[in-house]
Amino acid sequence: MPSRRTVLAATMGVTASLAVGGTAHADDTRLRSLISRMTLPEKVGQLFVMRVYGHSATAPDQADIDANLSEIGVRTAAELIAKYRVGGIIYFTWAHNTRDPHQIANLSNGIQKASLSQPRGLPVLVATDQEHGIVCRIGAPATLFPGAMAIGAGGSRTDARALGRISGAELRAMGVNQDYSPDADVNVNPANPVIGVRSFGADPDAVAALVAAEVQGYQSSQVAATAKHFPGHGDTAVDSHFGFPVITHSREVWEALDAVPFRAAVKAGIDSIMTAHIMVPALDDSGDPATLSHPIVTGVLRGELGYDGVVITDALGMEGVRQKYGDDRVPVLALKAGVDQLLNPPSLDVAWNAVLKAVQGGELTEARLDESILRVLRLKERLGLFRDVYVSRAGVDRAVGTPAHLAAADRIAERTTTLLVNSTGLLPLSRRTHGKVLVVGADPASPTGTTGPPTGVLAAALGELGFTATALSTGTAPSAATVAKAVTAAGAADAVVVATYNVTAADAQKTLVGHLLATGKPVVAVAVRNPYDVAQLPSVSAYLASYSWTDVELRAAARVIAGRVRPRGRLPVAVQRADDPTQVLYPVGHGLSY
Repeated sequence: MPSRRTVLAATMGVTASLAVGGTAHADDTRLRSLISRMTLPEKVGQLFVMRVYGHSATAPDQADIDANLSEIGVRTAAELIAKYRVGGIIYFTWAHNTRDPHQIANLSNGIQKASLSQPRGLPVLVATDQEHGIVCRIGAPATLFPGAMAIGAGGSRTDARALGRISGAELRAMGVNQDYSPDADVNVNPANPVIGVRSFGADPDAVAALVAAEVQGYQSSQVAATAKHFPGHGDTAVDSHFGFPVITHSREVWEALDAVPFRAAVKAGIDSIMTAHIMVPALDDSGDPATLSHPIVTGVLRGELGYDGVVITDALGMEGVRQKYGDDRVPVLALKAGVDQLLNPPSLDVAWNAVLKAVQGGELTEARLDESILRVLRLKERLGLFRDVYVSRAGVDRAVGTPAHLAAADRIAERTTTLLVNSTGLLPLSRRTHGKVLVVGADPASPTGTTGPPTGVLAAALGELGFTATALSTGTAPSAATVAKAVTAAGAADAVVVATYNVTAADAQKTLVGHLLATGKPVVAVAVRNPYDVAQLPSVSAYLASYSWTDVELRAAARVIAGRVRPRGRLPVAVQRADDPTQVLYPVGHGLSY
């Protein structure tokens, strides 16, 4: 771990140029002076945020070295920085960046040391997708919170702000200083395959309030929040990772619906905004994705919304941005549109050289690059990265996964669990009459490095609450033999809890629930992802929504089932009837209690 003296020595030249204090113009003068001393390749690199494999900046495992050589042409994060002078690194679980908090802190320090040791070295923006709920890169023992739609069900700006503040403090302690959260999309399409429960809900004003609160929380902990996905990804039936969605909202609908949370984020002083790889003809009828659209990025976001912070693309390896143009054109067009950071191109060498050649050939001016670099450096300065960029083991121990933080996450989760149906008064379950509980259902892989699987977590939580609970995983597509096994097991239980996951009209999960109901045993269902499941299973007399299958939400659902806490969540989206989607079964705001 570098000492503070080493830190100060490494950053002395930069810090002298960027001393804190003075007017904003004076600070910009110093930043511009710093930019003027950068070479063109250094300027190009400063615009990229790149993935890299490995748990260490200098000594990753051999498999990660091989992956880096194959995809990036370097062995390590330190070599990546030396070769391309990237301004940012993004952490992923699958890239083996996030084993545990101390390892993450060491990786962050190694990345910063590698960058600061370069000529005219700069601190790095270390970023990740820590949305909580179903999208999280850093798992336990870090504190994990309910996801956005659960927070929407709780409806508390105080809770959203606390989530951002606590999560931000833990991220910052591990050396992560930019979080690609919160999701500011308004999820009005139940069929949305990529946003869904990542959104706070379907009401733009409610979403806006929670976005602003979470932004304030993160940024109070000196972590840059990032609202995504501008100009709004909430009404798509196509996943932009694999296709090119089109939003058909009129300009008036966009203003009243999609724009509202982003305006709130700008007003809250958000540090960065991420673009979407979607087409919005009402804002730009050229057929280009928003990421590459000058009318949308510069005209609407910067001009109409008055935003002058950092604009980052969504990942450039996604199909939504690659269908119309080649990988050499995408980064150049994104910069021409007005973005500042180019996130995770499929080939950094292709993208980096394309930008370099675009400047050398006159398609992009060096002054245009300087505009974006100035925004990036302003952000680094605002985050205090020029003063002290390193983190410590003691700092990790003080902040990450503390009892107080974990307790706060549990309390927040208890305010989000939503009771949708309790037609026979089955809930709360009594240990005297329903002491033996069978927990069956879907067991999707843990999205956040929590213990899982969901049936096991629910059964363990109910066991701690005094029930005799047994878990039987039946999956998202139970076979006839699996259904029969569950029915047999139900015979020895007083009640059955079934976890449902994105149930559709012809789903085998419906067959499972139907056979369980036919046993005559009381059945409690928990929708562990989308709350829309309830419309497909109208015969279930007790139905809860947890909005995710992370441990914190499932434990809260168990406490509600057992009556230890009363359900307080309210639907942040409407649930339509399965037999007639034009009719609302449960409106926004629906939620029962005891």
